[in-house]
Amino acid sequence: MQAASPGTASSGTIVTIGEILVEIMAETRGDGFREPLALRGPFPSGAPAIFIDQVARLDAAAGMIACVGDDDFGRLNVERLRRDGVDVRAIRIDPEQATGSAFVRYREDGERDFVFNIRHSASGRTRIDAAAGLLLQGCRHLHIMGSSLFSAGLIEAARQAAAQVRTRGGTVSFDPNVRKEMLRIPEMRAALEAMLHACDIFMPSGPELTLLTAAPDEAGAIAEILSLGVAEIVVKRGAGGASHYDRDGARHMAAFRVAELDPTGAGDCFGATFVTCRLQGMSVPDSLRYASASGARAVGVRGPMEGACSFAELDAFIIDHRGVDDIGDTA
Repeated sequence: MQAASPGTASSGTIVTIGEILVEIMAETRGDGFREPLALRGPFPSGAPAIFIDQVARLDAAAGMIACVGDDDFGRLNVERLRRDGVDVRAIRIDPEQATGSAFVRYREDGERDFVFNIRHSASGRTRIDAAAGLLLQGCRHLHIMGSSLFSAGLIEAARQAAAQVRTRGGTVSFDPNVRKEMLRIPEMRAALEAMLHACDIFMPSGPELTLLTAAPDEAGAIAEILSLGVAEIVVKRGAGGASHYDRDGARHMAAFRVAELDPTGAGDCFGATFVTCRLQGMSVPDSLRYASASGARAVGVRGPMEGACSFAELDAFIIDHRGVDDIGDTA
């Protein structure tokens, strides 16, 4: 196997591991892909790739462990990540498997239908090789997406990476990011539960909060997750804002009011911005505000990675749009 050439230095990096793919979007709304359609793309994509690209755009050291095919879809992604400042040395190039893909079509109600080619793509051959090991040696924080836990090899690689980072005193964040299509994979729930127990920051979207708990309601799920040793829970609620929970209580942030063009990748940008802000020592309210602005800005741009932006762009966005204030602490 080949490896992509180095990008930025890896010392003190935020690292992610998982799938890289291209996204191709239907230009018309409707149900699924049962007729010939006009398509737009390919766009660089993959939840971990979007996350780490946003980290790099915030001028934080960023690296990714992944695998792509020896094809234009792979090159499109690697070059985009390298250009934006991501250390790509641990992105392997597999000559036998194609880079993953996702076709997406929006329904009239705003929901989306996906056709994925991920499980049998090059992403499934991601592993902790020598290049990945070197990247992890300088890792201060590892981010894992549930969408990446689709094969035994990737599950094992994620577990190895989390264990190495925790052993060296680093921290881990986990976004379940589970598509309904992914829940058909038998090993996924066990892998999701393992990552929940390994993380310091848990970042579910809405109903994902109770996905891995015995408690059926939000309050019970929060208490249960915090009892596992998770330090922070950040619940992404889309237009409903975001909530942060820790042992000191709760804090809620209203959402920016924006017109939604394409929500794909918005949660990944939110998560990347929140994690980066917290690692830079920002307060919870400031981190939530920047993260909310990042997610809101992303939904107004077509293409999953096209909304990634810098702190300067986020500052301008906050000034230009309705500011948000935290509602305050609650018990």
